[in-house]
Amino acid sequence: MGLAFLRWLIISAMFAAVVVFPILHSRNVWNHGRRLRVVEAGKMYRCGQLTVAGFKDAVEHYKLKSIVNLQDDYPDPDVYKTFWDRSTISEKKVCEDLGVKYLFISPDLRPRPEVPSKRPRAVEDFLKICDDPSNYPMVIHCRAGLHRTGVLAAIYRMEYNHWTVNEAYREMRDHGFGDFACTNANDYVIQYVLNYKPGIRIPLAAVEKEPRIAGVGSH
Repeated sequence: MGLAFLRWLIISAMFAAVVVFPILHSRNVWNHGRRLRVVEAGKMYRCGQLTVAGFKDAVEHYKLKSIVNLQDDYPDPDVYKTFWDRSTISEKKVCEDLGVKYLFISPDLRPRPEVPSKRPRAVEDFLKICDDPSNYPMVIHCRAGLHRTGVLAAIYRMEYNHWTVNEAYREMRDHGFGDFACTNANDYVIQYVLNYKPGIRIPLAAVEKEPRIAGVGSH
């Protein structure tokens, strides 16, 4: 073995120890608890798509009773076991194994001519879940835990914590919705947050057959 090769081997090992391993470790930690945050302690939490191990830790730590998936593009997503183990289990099965409820909401939009007189069906689905005390504590999540999760967390703030629209809007933006996306040009921001009126319940049967625009699988 030549000195040049030995020198290369030592440098490569040092690079891996100093750069590669810390990056992989940080990605592992991030994926395990992807944007897991408290909305209201003991009741409502939010996050992105966790691993199986991440869900297990969240359920144990926060005593969760329900996991609410907001990914309209993945009604029952395949969940990685860990960052290192890329084998998957369906989220419904994960919830079954953990002994918690699996709930699904498909965030949708109303055709623009109907706004603001009508609101998305997903709002009624969300309120029905949140009005049921047996569902708490719960965590809501989409893929990244930013947009779909953000607008429904904002509704929770306005409906149950009695926040103003401006307070809910500001938290949504500060938690990663993004200055570019978090504007009144965004249909989700308009229909779920800016036009939201607390205290209203519309029977699901009344909106069951009405036209709506399916979500586009945003973060």
